[in-house]
Amino acid sequence: MGQLSSSRLCQSLFSYTTTNRCFEYRTMGSVKLSLRCPQRVLGISADPEPDWSFDDLVSGLKALELKIGASSTRSLHLNETSRELRGGNKIERGKPFKFHAPEFEMEDTESEDEEDQALVTGKRFSCAELDLSDSDNSDIISANEVQPCLMEEVGQEEGVLLELTHEHHLMVQDEVRNRISAIEIARINENKKYNDALHRIEKDKEGRRELDKKHDTQYKRQIAETVDNHLTGLQRERELKSQIVERKIRSDAAQEEAKRKEKALKEEMALQEQKRKEKAKQDAEIAEKANKKLREEQQKLKDEKKWKPQKGIKMHKGQTNAESKESGNVYRAATSALNLEHGRLQKLKELYERNQAIRLSSNKDYTRNENHIARLIRQIRGVRDSVRSKASELTKLLNDPQCPQSISIEIFARKMVSYCENPGNAAFASAYVIVLVASQVPHVMDFVLAEFHKVCIYTVPKHLVYKKSAFETKEAYFRSIGYRENDGKIEDTEVYLTRLESYMKLYGALVQTEIPGVENIHGLKEGWAWLARLLNALPPNIYTAVSLNAFLQMAGFALFRRYKSQFQKVLNIISDNFLVALKRRKEPALTRIIAEMQSYLEDKKFLQEPEGRSLQANLLSSVLTA
Repeated sequence: MGQLSSSRLCQSLFSYTTTNRCFEYRTMGSVKLSLRCPQRVLGISADPEPDWSFDDLVSGLKALELKIGASSTRSLHLNETSRELRGGNKIERGKPFKFHAPEFEMEDTESEDEEDQALVTGKRFSCAELDLSDSDNSDIISANEVQPCLMEEVGQEEGVLLELTHEHHLMVQDEVRNRISAIEIARINENKKYNDALHRIEKDKEGRRELDKKHDTQYKRQIAETVDNHLTGLQRERELKSQIVERKIRSDAAQEEAKRKEKALKEEMALQEQKRKEKAKQDAEIAEKANKKLREEQQKLKDEKKWKPQKGIKMHKGQTNAESKESGNVYRAATSALNLEHGRLQKLKELYERNQAIRLSSNKDYTRNENHIARLIRQIRGVRDSVRSKASELTKLLNDPQCPQSISIEIFARKMVSYCENPGNAAFASAYVIVLVASQVPHVMDFVLAEFHKVCIYTVPKHLVYKKSAFETKEAYFRSIGYRENDGKIEDTEVYLTRLESYMKLYGALVQTEIPGVENIHGLKEGWAWLARLLNALPPNIYTAVSLNAFLQMAGFALFRRYKSQFQKVLNIISDNFLVALKRRKEPALTRIIAEMQSYLEDKKFLQEPEGRSLQANLLSSVLTA
């Protein structure tokens, strides 16, 4: 195999044809080359890849020589060729190996669109001399036009070497291409994994955002409920405070009015006393007799022995006045009233005994039922819907089979009567509830009235006469008529009178309650009977005066609408007899109650409907809130 010089190698050009499948070197003077065949034939590229360098070619040849066992002389020859090419042609490392051919102008009459080809890249190889005189190529290259080959004939061994080099190049190129494809697939897979992970992250973020939104909505709802409950409590507390303030204002106004009337009464009494003195001077005998008679009447009233029935009040059939003695005590009351009281208290006693037996036999705790009933009673307000709903719920509790009805009735009667002791209770609304429940549950009204008689004897009505022989001390007498004892001390009379007034207001509201379609067992007829029994049988004192005043304030309007002129006659008797008898007692504690009763009669307040008698359609607070 001959040795190729760098100058000859740079001036040669490799070309091939597909028809003959052979290789040849030709001298390219001004010949213009064009490939009329595919770019790759039998694994050999007509236009080598531009990214090959000379060092890559040399390293490939070295590896091939080692593989086929080439001699060291050939390796030396290649090294010298490498140095020659590096020194003579100044081929830089890392740049592609290029073949250069000078540009010559070919005379070709058949083609007018000739182009200059300045640079042709290729691979170094050799081949045997071939005959290209076929008819297929005769029209392209003529024997006279082609010059002899630029390089010497090479042997078969070098040709095989070049072919193996080309095959190695193809293998390396395929391997690089496969690696690039693998890297590209790996990159695509990584991008897909990244997109999937990013999608999952976005989905998780959206889920967390929805969860946070739900939590936020729930938290806002809880805050709104808490605020609403707080505002409702504040509104209720404000209403209670306003009611207390209004009640206090009315009480102060009443006290001021009482003081004013008391002052006017004193002035009038002083004027009358002066007139009486003047008249006494004029007629000494008449004055002496009048004074003597007055002293006798006062003495009789103080002893409370002789109190005759007032004229003008019709008693019920079989109704008489009597003095009953119980345990040495003397009670003033109508016989019919005492009989009714005895029957009701006897029923209540039997109810207590029956319930006590039930509690002992069952050992069941009914505290929960008692608390439920007490809570419903405390929630009664002067609103129509509230009264209806509370009465319905209480009726269901009284008919609840889980708790004996007798126990529920006992709890209801006791809690309802004790509720009226509170200063802020709604007397008319409570009376509505009692009537509605009594219309659905039998005997409830009897037990409620029995509880009234038990805590307040003036609801009968009856009065206990004080006698030193019957009572060891004054405190014992007070306890007998209803005074309470706290820490061994009897409560103040003013406190007792306030509670007595509350009892009588609820009793008065109860007898005047009229509900369409519902029968009130203890209605206006019983209220008229109570009024007649008090005026006919009970003496005028501070207890009966407070009871009568509270009863008239609550039931006077309804009694007047029912009995008209008859009620007017009763009011005249109260004015001419009852109030006069109270004034003769000349007790300072009676001043206020006398003033209130005179104001009620003189101003004709029985013509005005009392406040709270007509239930409201809704609460004013709810209207303002809306």
